[in-house]
Amino acid sequence: MNYRFQNLLGAPYRGGNAIVTNNTELISPVGNRVSVIDLIKSQTLTLPVQSSSNICRIAASPDGVFLLTVDENRRCLFINLRRRVVLHRITFKHPVNAVKFSPNGAYIAVAMGKLIQIWRSPGFKKEFFPFELVKTFADCDDKVTTLDWSPDSSYLLAGSKDLTARLFCMEKLKSSQVRDKPFMFLGHRDTVMGVFFGVDKKTNKVCKVYTITRDCYIFSWGFKANEAEFDEMEVEASEPPSPGTPDRDIEGNLVVEDSSNLKKRVDRDRKSSNLGEESGYLQKGKWELLRKDGFSQAPSKLTACDYHRGLDMVVVGFSNGVFGLYQMPDFVCIHLLSISREKITTAVFNQLGNWLTFGCAKLGQLLVWEWRSETYILKQQGHYFDVNCLAYSPDSQLLATGADDNKVKVWTVSSGFCFVTFTEHTNAVTALHFMGNNHCLLSASLDGSVRAWDLFRYRNFRTFTTPSARQFVSLAADQSGEVICAGTLDSFEICVWSMKTGRLLDILSGHEGPVHGLMFSPTSAVLASSSWDKTVRLWDVFEGKGAVESFTHTHDVLTVVYRPDGRQLASSTLDGQINFWDPIDGVLMYTIEGRRDIAGGRLMTDRRSAANSSSGKCFTTLCYSADGSYIFAGGCSKYICMYDVADQVLLRRFQITHNLSLDGVLDFLNSKNMTEAGPLDLIEDDNSDVEEGVDKQTRGKLGYDLPGSMPNHGRPVVRTKSLRLAPTGRSFAASTTEGVLVYSIDDTFIFDPTDLDIDVTPEAVEAALNEDQPSRALLLSLRLNEDSLIKKSIFAVNPVDIAAIATSVPQRYLQRLIEALADLLESCAHLEFILRWCQELCKVHGNSIQQTSRNLLPSLKSLQKAITRIHQDLAETCSSNEYMLRYLCSSSSKK
Repeated sequence: MNYRFQNLLGAPYRGGNAIVTNNTELISPVGNRVSVIDLIKSQTLTLPVQSSSNICRIAASPDGVFLLTVDENRRCLFINLRRRVVLHRITFKHPVNAVKFSPNGAYIAVAMGKLIQIWRSPGFKKEFFPFELVKTFADCDDKVTTLDWSPDSSYLLAGSKDLTARLFCMEKLKSSQVRDKPFMFLGHRDTVMGVFFGVDKKTNKVCKVYTITRDCYIFSWGFKANEAEFDEMEVEASEPPSPGTPDRDIEGNLVVEDSSNLKKRVDRDRKSSNLGEESGYLQKGKWELLRKDGFSQAPSKLTACDYHRGLDMVVVGFSNGVFGLYQMPDFVCIHLLSISREKITTAVFNQLGNWLTFGCAKLGQLLVWEWRSETYILKQQGHYFDVNCLAYSPDSQLLATGADDNKVKVWTVSSGFCFVTFTEHTNAVTALHFMGNNHCLLSASLDGSVRAWDLFRYRNFRTFTTPSARQFVSLAADQSGEVICAGTLDSFEICVWSMKTGRLLDILSGHEGPVHGLMFSPTSAVLASSSWDKTVRLWDVFEGKGAVESFTHTHDVLTVVYRPDGRQLASSTLDGQINFWDPIDGVLMYTIEGRRDIAGGRLMTDRRSAANSSSGKCFTTLCYSADGSYIFAGGCSKYICMYDVADQVLLRRFQITHNLSLDGVLDFLNSKNMTEAGPLDLIEDDNSDVEEGVDKQTRGKLGYDLPGSMPNHGRPVVRTKSLRLAPTGRSFAASTTEGVLVYSIDDTFIFDPTDLDIDVTPEAVEAALNEDQPSRALLLSLRLNEDSLIKKSIFAVNPVDIAAIATSVPQRYLQRLIEALADLLESCAHLEFILRWCQELCKVHGNSIQQTSRNLLPSLKSLQKAITRIHQDLAETCSSNEYMLRYLCSSSSKK
């Protein structure tokens, strides 16, 4: 029951701006979540923090400790990246178009409509209102689109849709010789998309400004200090003060200034005119346009840009999928390449400037490119339509996904990266199945084919078809892998093929509706199928007897699954019930009424409240736990339910998302958003130009939907299409509207003692270790069920004594000990020591493991997964060493 959110797969990028912190950590918004990618370790992590809606802007502090996210509802989260927790929250009054930390980390600039607000950056300290508004600039005449700070955090550049860029000074200037109003950079003919400060490499002081416009032009501006003003002030200092109205200070007192004081003021002002020494230096000169260059990409528009001060280089992305890299100030084109079919929505340098990051929101692409060697550091693309089906590999290391975009992707669960994509299908992929050898993947599609994929050579080595075109929506394979079965949507039949020859062996007829559920028994050759004709049928495929049993329901049957031991069958129906059948005796064992459990979430088009609506109150996907004691259920709802099978009790509900940008998350709708024409969110504004992110579109392209479910009217509807539990039992994955959510068990935060007593304490374990009693220490730590103490006790055992201590371990503690060994294999360098433990346990407790294999199956699967991964790594290392030695020997013999 202790499953927690671990990662989000299938969607590396969904829109907004991506940033790079600590030179190697890429942070990108994914819907209402934030994904952090380590480019060195090739691992991705999704923060367990959710915004109220899709995130549109993010910014990181200069030291990479804090992250600021702003969503479409103007709600801002201030996150500690290292602890992955939210420290502070604030809601802005207007939509935020740009946000940026100052280089010293003290301030945050926020562009809201026409306003620019400067907030003092909060820290770790808990305060009642941590965000303090320092200053507001209201000089722009239209929406502010981009911001940039000077290196000393004294100045702020802002680009706007009013075709201008403005230079703001942070500190209040006391000298009368400087301008109080911002300097305006004019001459642009389109929206300013990027503004950047340039510095002199020798003095590291601001000397130029670059402004980039949407019509593909870049303006270079140079700064010149105005010396004429100070020459005039020196002449005034040699003359006596002229009579007239005396100056007054702030309090209104008269100020009498003689010639010596005036000369001192002139010297002070001249000194402050030197760049970088005092604030106000950029206000005491003039800016002039040095050159104007075009990117020559018309009629395309410029959609993203970034500037690296150290290298004096500019990277730009265009709406036609082309990006350009230019050396400034001479505007020399280094690279001009096309990387996408759609517009590039984000482009950013890393801190060293050797890697470029590009994102395409519509296709879900995220690329990291090293421009010097012209190689990809990262190349990921998620599904750009809903994920329909999932499949775990037998060792739980791989996860396959199929979606409406006709693609099959295979992901590494530990790293969160997709390493292969199959695109041979011409219609939506509806079902997936891993074969027992772990190297073959089957996929069924609406294009009328079932394909077999080789995960060694990454190719389609066999295609199963029928004489007449059919649409397949379910898939199953027997335990031996010799027979492949697929259920159809249109002809209501089940097709049977031979895996070796690819020939069509049989067509099973009898259903009178689409066959949406199909599964072989884990212990026999019996095939179970469910259909919308309100029946579940059992088929004897090998003997050719046809349907041998039929279970009748009162409503349409949506899916069917076998318990891992094959002694129970679960089916879900349209009325929200889960029925449990005995497949041997053919009797109904239990029934779970789940309508109230899955109910929740009101669609925009619903005329009734969520409690009174009957749509979507059914489970469309089921999955048993590894030991068969629990069952997971999901459907057209924001909830995933977890039930105890024996007691028919709801144990837990997982809410898959809190994203208000999706339809069906709120239980109660706000009547203020309802107009005579319908809900405000569903009224399309044809005059609005979508400059960034995914255009409003109907997600998914299946020509059918489940009976009773509401169609999509432009907003994605929250739902769970597929649920799969890992064979190890340590995690489960759910394909939802947000992507593929992975939940796992984290034992480090859970205190769950196995056999607690007054004498079983951490101090007792430490005392046993100090007294050189490793056997007693191990038993005490297993009773206490403390992970760190168990591992410490394992390492305290002498390799010679492993066999004797393994004999003293009681049978009831075997599962916990095997789990600890599997965890150590994943992260420990003492491979031989851990493998010797595994070997001795199998020798001593072999009979007990066989007798209780059902209970020990998840932990044994975890151990097998760890051993398989290490075996693959060692095999690759040995192969590379062998080839290297052969090369060295051959080269030395030639010499």
